[in-house]
Amino acid sequence: MLKEEHEVAVLGAPHNPASRRSTMIHIRSETSVPDHIVWSLFNTLFMNPCCLGFIAFAYSMKSRDGKMVGDLTGAQDYASTAKCLNIWALILGILMTILLIIIPVLIFQAY
Repeated sequence: MLKEEHEVAVLGAPHNPASRRSTMIHIRSETSVPDHIVWSLFNTLFMNPCCLGFIAFAYSMKSRDGKMVGDLTGAQDYASTAKCLNIWALILGILMTILLIIIPVLIFQAY
């Protein structure tokens, strides 16, 4: 039972209609801010060209911290940066993997 409901129940309803109090409840909208932490961890462990995966992981952690504190704007900025870094780490990692497969094949075909 809320405090105001308890007071009304104990004291009774107010006799003067002008003395009514209104209560506003502000409900925060739960906006989902993805922090991309799993993707950053994957890029850190497996595809980490130029340490982009590790830097993306650091930004993902900052985004998660911002969500915990309630700074949604800062969390969205850090999440956006982490996403961009993850995309570049993934692209460069895939290109490096392809080159590490193609170059030895071309070299051994020449012999």
